[in-house]
Amino acid sequence: MKRIGILGGTFNPPHTGHLLIANEVRHECGLDEVWLMPTAIPPHKTTSGDATAEQRLTMVKLAVDDIEGLRASAFEIERGGVSYTFDTMSQLVKEEPEVEFYFIIGGDMIDLLPSWYRIEDLLKIITFIGVRRPGATNTSELPIQLVETPQLDLSSTLIRQRFLNGGTVQLLLPPAVEAYIREERLYESSRRSK
Repeated sequence: MKRIGILGGTFNPPHTGHLLIANEVRHECGLDEVWLMPTAIPPHKTTSGDATAEQRLTMVKLAVDDIEGLRASAFEIERGGVSYTFDTMSQLVKEEPEVEFYFIIGGDMIDLLPSWYRIEDLLKIITFIGVRRPGATNTSELPIQLVETPQLDLSSTLIRQRFLNGGTVQLLLPPAVEAYIREERLYESSRRSK
């Protein structure tokens, strides 16, 4: 049976931290692949300079293009709307019965896991892998496989700010993603409107 990890997120933009977590978890847990799956509609309010769902998916594809065992998944974007993890994973499990799915979450999400929609049902169909994070309790009464990864304090918000303010993003995200952002002129609309 194939073992696949799912790393969901906004990926606005995808950065080195996302790739590090996906790669470390894949190797540590013996997964065949990790799919980076952008959400269709980000859970936060978007601004005029944010990337569209299609642009975020393109950036994820560029980010994982030459990394063995990592791939981009358009699953939630193709479904559209806001997706609960239970709905997404239920559909994936039905469509891919020969796959054992693992859902990767950060330490901050481990703390919130008991409040997730249909968490008990979700635990019956997937395994959670939690990535320890500084400042989070990283503990749960729920069954979670914890993984230690190198810590990289990096966020998409920081990278968007760097683009907006003309700061360096070198080594914070893959060169192909940086080139795409500059070509599409993402994250700079606030600066242009001044």
